[in-house]
Amino acid sequence: MSEGGSELPYVLGVDVGTTRTAAALCRLGGAGRAEPEVVGLGGPGGGVASSLQLMADGTFAVGEPGDPRWTATGFGARVGDGVPVVLGDEPFTAEELTALMVSWVAGQVAAREGEQAQRIVLSHPVGWGAHHKGLMHQALRVMGLENVTLLAEPLAAAAGHSFTRGPVGVFSMGSHAFSAAVVRPFEVVAWAEGPDQDTGVDFDDLVFGHVRTELGRAFSELDAQDPRTRGLYGRLRRDCEAAKRVLSGTFETVIPVHLPSGRVDVPLSRAKFDELIRSSVEQAVSVFERVVRGTSLEATVLVGGSTRIPLIPALLPGRVVFEAAPETTAVKGAALAGRHMILGPDDSEPIETSVMVRDDDPLLRFPVGDMDVPDAEFTAPPPRPPIDITPLDLPERRTVKRVVQGLAVTGGRRRSRDAHDSEDGR
Repeated sequence: MSEGGSELPYVLGVDVGTTRTAAALCRLGGAGRAEPEVVGLGGPGGGVASSLQLMADGTFAVGEPGDPRWTATGFGARVGDGVPVVLGDEPFTAEELTALMVSWVAGQVAAREGEQAQRIVLSHPVGWGAHHKGLMHQALRVMGLENVTLLAEPLAAAAGHSFTRGPVGVFSMGSHAFSAAVVRPFEVVAWAEGPDQDTGVDFDDLVFGHVRTELGRAFSELDAQDPRTRGLYGRLRRDCEAAKRVLSGTFETVIPVHLPSGRVDVPLSRAKFDELIRSSVEQAVSVFERVVRGTSLEATVLVGGSTRIPLIPALLPGRVVFEAAPETTAVKGAALAGRHMILGPDDSEPIETSVMVRDDDPLLRFPVGDMDVPDAEFTAPPPRPPIDITPLDLPERRTVKRVVQGLAVTGGRRRSRDAHDSEDGR
């Protein structure tokens, strides 16, 4: 992408996750199949934290940690919840905050590209019904976003791959959410969500518990009320999460614990980590197997950062599609689906990609593009999926427009507050 933007129009895929928001675009011009491009939003891995902090002047800072009394997180998973998110003395619905996040992403990309997206495709949890979608459409219209299509996450994930024969399974596990689904082109055949299923943050807790057990009295005798201990806990939790990520690519690591008496390194092997999480992963796999029971899957797509953990694809049945960054699978598929909605399916042959497929034999791995399938078996999806709905006729929240006139750039300088704000803790 050139510094001054691209002359090619594009569609934009957006995924507002519980902890992270990601974006990808797909060009509408050029020859051959267009590959989706992940858009950098200023945070780790290209995305940005799904965080909105209400500032003293009524604007929001995006992706910045802050006082929980003024900072909203996790709103993407609360769309349709009748309980508002209160920031200071201002109530917001989760769909308003989600629409605000989408608007910020669209604005960031438009500034780089020199033009607005031809269409925005917003991926959403598979469990959203007409009520959730209607609320989301209304909130997006208030933000001036009329050209948004809502697409269930499993459909978005499958849209990014060239499958040809049967239905596809989608196994999704992030830091806070889990779901399993069976999909065909623009149709969710079966699905299940696991609100009580352990996910990434729970695995972090298991690693934290392992460290506590290994340290014994040196850990248990810490004064929980001491501010230094609270700081130690916070740092240790971040290091436990980092160790979990490292073990996706190596077989052993150490977790540093900064005790008052000095640093202690607690070793953790992948085998031990697998032992800690195995029962949780087996439970998630059993949910997936119930959803796909009786269905002959062509392949299973992994979605979400937690699916980087090697134990997950190892326990899943059949062929499993590996992506280098499974946390971007849905958003890249959303962008590609948007292109198909406007231009129709690509006429060119699927190209070989870096995606790998595992069969029941773990030694049998090959690129998706190498599957020996006759050309006649490639079928085109419908020209336009029936996924847009008529938004509910809800009253417009004009006060929201007043509050969200501007957005602070991620990582920008923190605004100073006046004396009154400082006194009341704002």
